[in-house]
Amino acid sequence: MIAEVNRLARDNGLGGKIAFIENYDIHVAKHLVRGADVWLNNPRPPLEASGTSGQKAAINGVPHLSILDGWWYEGYNGTNGWAIDPGVPDDAPDDVRDAADAEALYQALENEVVPLYFDRDSDGIPRRWLQVVKEAIRTNTPAYSARRMVKEYAERFYVPAMKRESTKQTK
Repeated sequence: MIAEVNRLARDNGLGGKIAFIENYDIHVAKHLVRGADVWLNNPRPPLEASGTSGQKAAINGVPHLSILDGWWYEGYNGTNGWAIDPGVPDDAPDDVRDAADAEALYQALENEVVPLYFDRDSDGIPRRWLQVVKEAIRTNTPAYSARRMVKEYAERFYVPAMKRESTKQTK
């Protein structure tokens, strides 16, 4: 599958619509996050993977624009980025879902994201955009960390499993 994506990324007929980044790691990610103004993620629900790239972007001040699937379903609060809402059920046929996703994406970009990005005050500062950036950092940093993950796993999985095991041993 990766070989096919790589082949398509090199196809001149696609005009740069697909990119394949070899050896993607934390060092490459650092450059991608640093150079992004908005992080676009639009998988078909329920196919979002772990969401770590979007989480990493958000905690570094890159607002997220995504389908409400995976981590963004939990992380989006209406003021820390944007949701792509196609208005069709997740189980709609792929062609219907793709068309609705595309329309919702373009509407969000044209009516919300781009105007906000270019809305500058008399000093040339995009103050309302910066509010979204700060809200992305404020809301996502504590929620998407190794500390939270370990604490949640311990509370939800490890401690209950230990209690069940302890109960079995006393019987």
